[in-house]
Amino acid sequence: MSTFENVTVDKAANIYFNGDVTSRKITFSNGEIKTLGIMMPGEYTFGTEAAELMEIQSGSVSILLKGSEHWQNIETGQSFNVAANSSFDIKVNKITDYCCSYL
Repeated sequence: MSTFENVTVDKAANIYFNGDVTSRKITFSNGEIKTLGIMMPGEYTFGTEAAELMEIQSGSVSILLKGSEHWQNIETGQSFNVAANSSFDIKVNKITDYCCSYL
């Protein structure tokens, strides 16, 4: 799905890592929440409260999920899941456009 309908968009951006990662929260009429954002090249660690599905719209990243010893390469059109109350390391190889769904 390339567009969302019947959503509310927060005007204020979520800004992380000195502006290298930004997102905007969108809320669907059924209460479902997603964020749409951009990550600049670099290395970051994120913590999760809810389980997440990260979809890479364009770009290239490598991820290391908490408890794993193996980095995974994720490219345009691919996605990965992160457990609730967890964390992951991410190396952004080039500017990356993403959609995060909270499960």
